[in-house]
Amino acid sequence: MKKTMFLSFLIFCLSAVFTLSAYAKTELTYADFFPPTHTQSQLAASWCAEVEKRTNGEVVIKYFPAGSLAKGPQIYDGVISGIADIGLTVLSYTAGRFPVASAIDLPMGYKSGSQATRVANAVLNKFQPKEFDDTQIMYLHAHGPGLLHTVSKKVVTLDDMKGLKIRGTGTSGSIITALGGSPVGKPMNESYELLHKGVVDGALYPIESNKGWKLGEVTKYMTENYSTSYSLAFGVMMNKAKWKALSPEIQGIINTINAEWIVKTGQGWDDIDKEGLDYFKEKGGEIVPQSPEESEKWQKAIAPIFDEYVKSLKEKGIDGKAVIDFIKSNM
Repeated sequence: MKKTMFLSFLIFCLSAVFTLSAYAKTELTYADFFPPTHTQSQLAASWCAEVEKRTNGEVVIKYFPAGSLAKGPQIYDGVISGIADIGLTVLSYTAGRFPVASAIDLPMGYKSGSQATRVANAVLNKFQPKEFDDTQIMYLHAHGPGLLHTVSKKVVTLDDMKGLKIRGTGTSGSIITALGGSPVGKPMNESYELLHKGVVDGALYPIESNKGWKLGEVTKYMTENYSTSYSLAFGVMMNKAKWKALSPEIQGIINTINAEWIVKTGQGWDDIDKEGLDYFKEKGGEIVPQSPEESEKWQKAIAPIFDEYVKSLKEKGIDGKAVIDFIKSNM
């Protein structure tokens, strides 16, 4: 009888332990707009797996790519409201919401995604913008240099830009205007048809898009306007309450992983830029070099973009020049 009671008690204790363990496990959701085939989607998925691995299964993350949980422009607010616990989105999807971070998108003359990603996180750490206070930022990353691609006209000088209709929105649209072209504000997913049908003469976009969006099939020239190349900042963030609910130990593990993924995501952009360049060349594309003298002319032409940024931030009580100077000193 005593033996039976002891066994029953032991079973009860073991059941209680397993039940508590089950309840102790934290399950989170991650919303992303990238399709699962994209390198950055695969890196996001591997981040989720790494968190689960290093926390010994205490934190499990269900990953939702391709806008299946929340669409790109809705992801940041979705993380705030709890529709998703974690999200990856383009910061400029909500124009004007991230004034300090928007400096990352300016035509700073980026040479690589690794450089742009390093700069983005340096800005985050230096200025700790209040614009992100409603979430817990994991890390930022940014794509490689956005360059000018044209269909039939080789653009060597600023004069060559006059009268050209170039697809671009936001920062890239401002660059097109400053360089003397006419921006056509259409979304990226319409670029192929716009170029193919001759609706536009060219487009500003990162090199990886030649393969990723097949734009290398419908453009012939790539101008190496690195002196005026821009980038686009992406943010990975977590719901504030969900972050605070994690133990300091788990938070430390995730922060360590975040630091590693900053490097991985930057390199990821560089890898697919190389693939995009190779694809562009395979399709018969021609690289148009830019002389130092011409590069300087292009830089002078875009100066008003920086002036406008400083002016717009001053109206918000923020020293925009300090942000720009910091980025330039960390290039």
